[in-house]
Amino acid sequence: MSEQLPNGGIELSPSEVDALPARWSSCWTPGEVAQQLAGIGTPWYVAAGWALDLFRGRQTRIHGDIEIAIPAASFPEVRHRFPGYVFDAAGGGRIWEDAAPEVLAAVHQTWLREPATGNYLLDVFREPHDGDIWICRRDEKIRLPYSDIIHHTQDGIPYLAPELVLLFKAKHARRKDQRDFDATVPHMTRAQHETLAELLARVHPGHPWLTEL
Repeated sequence: MSEQLPNGGIELSPSEVDALPARWSSCWTPGEVAQQLAGIGTPWYVAAGWALDLFRGRQTRIHGDIEIAIPAASFPEVRHRFPGYVFDAAGGGRIWEDAAPEVLAAVHQTWLREPATGNYLLDVFREPHDGDIWICRRDEKIRLPYSDIIHHTQDGIPYLAPELVLLFKAKHARRKDQRDFDATVPHMTRAQHETLAELLARVHPGHPWLTEL
């Protein structure tokens, strides 16, 4: 059973963690997210595995969820785009339902929940930044303008540059991450290869992917 935490969060039991994928079964597609955020003033982008599919121009595998990222300070603007839904904070096997501001400051993942069903539709990463400059949460010395890291599909859906998506995937390098790496690298430019190699050497020195770049 889940355990209630003093700060209002819930620590999930192993069975509840195992059941989470079912709660993501109705998650949105990148196009549906883009419709919800059409015309918003803050920069945002699709992240993780979906971003690599957008880069390659087609869906290559089933995605268990969908993640987007925004500047942390812009979260209220994004939150207002989803009336009738609830944002839960998540991290470390814990969930804080309809999270208070002090909880949001402590974790970076925010799950959009449909109250009527309990299903999760979208994972919003609230990322560190300095104005219009994106700051990598793995190494705060890596700072890049949002205009440099956000690419767009032909129909205007923003997604994170593939070299940065793979940098984040490199930490765990699960089976699906290795497949994403293998499928994406052949489509990247020489400059993107070099950027990924430089970032990997800095954040994950000695990483096996370095020999393949």
